[in-house]
Amino acid sequence: MEVNNNSHVNNSIYLNANQALNRISTGVEINQASDDPSGLSILSNLNLKTSGYTQAIENTNSGIALTQIADGALTGQATILDNIKEKLLQASTDTTNQEGREAILNDIQNLLTQFDDIASQTNYNGNTLLQNSSENQGESQVLQFQTSDEEGTPIQTNSVQSNTQGLNLDSLLNEDPNSFTSDDARSYLDTLDTAINDLNDIKSEFASVQNQLESSTRNLLSQSNSTLGAADVFNTDFAAEVTSFSKQNILAQIGAFGAAQSNNINQQTVTRLLS
Repeated sequence: MEVNNNSHVNNSIYLNANQALNRISTGVEINQASDDPSGLSILSNLNLKTSGYTQAIENTNSGIALTQIADGALTGQATILDNIKEKLLQASTDTTNQEGREAILNDIQNLLTQFDDIASQTNYNGNTLLQNSSENQGESQVLQFQTSDEEGTPIQTNSVQSNTQGLNLDSLLNEDPNSFTSDDARSYLDTLDTAINDLNDIKSEFASVQNQLESSTRNLLSQSNSTLGAADVFNTDFAAEVTSFSKQNILAQIGAFGAAQSNNINQQTVTRLLS
């Protein structure tokens, strides 16, 4: 009976030492279901929520990058329209001769071609942002951003068509330089002002989406930090576990020494009886 009790005590010491060592090496108190079944379930749920928040934050950051790319492209297009307005004003006065007016229209049409190039080339990860596709000048696709770890209404962009066709500038793009008069130039000023306003509206829409994404990111970070804080309860108390491991290690050494001494005494007793 005494041997069995000693064996049970030694096994318990070794198990406690191994448990302390596992906690020290992994940094968490619960490493298997037997440590704390209910606690393990809670910790698993917290880790799952944290993973969901992490992915949702990555989604929002990608969405913010997309809106920033769109905003940069739209800013470039706005600069082009400003230049075109200056040139139209120059062409609309009769102090500019016909040859000069034709040269101005050529510049305008080159700028409009550049305007369309920006629309066709602006994309994020294969998604064309300012029109349907690189080859299709129709409206862009609605883009949705999943910004929650659960099902819910995603943040999304509106369809936009930021090209000469969408902003009704295609007639100016196709105007014949040979017959371009000062009256024609003046007639395009209102069209251009409308295009500038429409472009500003598109910029505002992307800015609004970016603001929503940034707000969502802040909320997700707050929730993620709270969840991580809740999971900290299950983190290893290193001071306590090192102390426990040292204690169990000493007890194991004492047990081994005691067992060795016991075996030595038993051998001496047997030797005397056989003498």
